[in-house]
Amino acid sequence: MTPVDAAVLTGTTAAGGPRAATSDVVVDRLAELRVVPVAVVHEVAHAEPLAQALVAGGLPCVEVTMRTKHAERVLARMAETSSLLVGAGTVVRPEQVDRVVAAGARFVVTPGFSPSVVAVCREAGVPVIPGVATATEIVMALDAGLDVVKFFPAEAAGGLKALSALSDPFASIRFIPTGGVDLQNIDSYLGHRAVLAVGGTWITAPALLAAGDFAAVEQRTREAALRVASLPSADESGKA
Repeated sequence: MTPVDAAVLTGTTAAGGPRAATSDVVVDRLAELRVVPVAVVHEVAHAEPLAQALVAGGLPCVEVTMRTKHAERVLARMAETSSLLVGAGTVVRPEQVDRVVAAGARFVVTPGFSPSVVAVCREAGVPVIPGVATATEIVMALDAGLDVVKFFPAEAAGGLKALSALSDPFASIRFIPTGGVDLQNIDSYLGHRAVLAVGGTWITAPALLAAGDFAAVEQRTREAALRVASLPSADESGKA
């Protein structure tokens, strides 16, 4: 797989149930891949071909948003692909955490900072990446012992200019900008010293999923992976 321990990413508990990966392992893997496809999936039947497209395209990770009727079933089906690191996005209530982890989520992402969701994740040892758009939310993340956050919605919240302003007082925080990031601006985002990775909503565009065009998803995944390969690593960007 990579230097990251695949067994930890895709393992089970002693009782045979799904197990969330450790925070360090998840962060290392996301820093290595640098693009996290973000998918809003309505059809359970799309889960397996989507997982296959992401793996074949070279970005074996995904944030499955909990916005749709069958989101947890989709997540569970995608988690059956052992080489795919699957996270649950748009987790807004603490009671969702146990359900998404039981379904196979290895990490949790929130759209904004939810103290209750973060507390449940921390208590359960589930890696959590909270959404932030303000300095106040970043301070809350630091107070919770977190150093990786999702900058969301990135472009609508001011883009790189806002991210730079927010990151200056918080040197230890690494960001995953999501929302409005695409192949046109990915170089600028990934070149920023505070950016660990970006959310790739364009890779799994709703129109492609609705049409079942997984060949196009695989192509977009491959394009993103190739672009990442041409750029400095997250560690190198962080030292810039």
